[in-house]
Amino acid sequence: MDSNAPASPHTTPTHSIFVVMGVTGSGKTTIGSLLAEKAGIVFADADDYHPEANKKKMAAGRPLDDADRQPWLVTLNGLLVHWNDSGQGGVLACSALKESYRSTLTDGLPATAVHFILLELSKEMLLERLKARHHEFMNAVLLDSQLATLEAPTDEATLKVKNDRDPDAVVVEILARSALQAAETAQKDGNDGASAL
Repeated sequence: MDSNAPASPHTTPTHSIFVVMGVTGSGKTTIGSLLAEKAGIVFADADDYHPEANKKKMAAGRPLDDADRQPWLVTLNGLLVHWNDSGQGGVLACSALKESYRSTLTDGLPATAVHFILLELSKEMLLERLKARHHEFMNAVLLDSQLATLEAPTDEATLKVKNDRDPDAVVVEILARSALQAAETAQKDGNDGASAL
């Protein structure tokens, strides 16, 4: 199977909304942009939506607090609502570290509209990646703060994926598991509908 071929629209609907989440250095932008490309939907990087004050604070090695993040999360929620209402779908790369942040992101959206994907890596690999890259405002100093803040999702709907391989392989896994999850949900909904008759 050609890993560069776009995903079948029957397995990955064009209206799907994915949030690729994780701490700094986990590969959200790389995996998210590739996922969007293969699924045939748009990509957005949450970092691009930070106000200038947030960017300056992080560039100085000072972690953001909830008050800093709230307006940013509300802006991102507006983006996800637009994707849902327009039926175009999309992939958002966003740290989404806390449950409360994820609640803000999905506010006003149907319960099954947004699919979260948590990229997992060891701290050693995260540090290695951060040292090798040059980010506008994110740096290795903030990693400990983000790891401490991270509230990993515990629900079954969130896909947890090890991002320690070639990006193509990671995205293929995400697409395959998302398609299986969608099929299982559709089957459950069908069974629930039949039992209600």
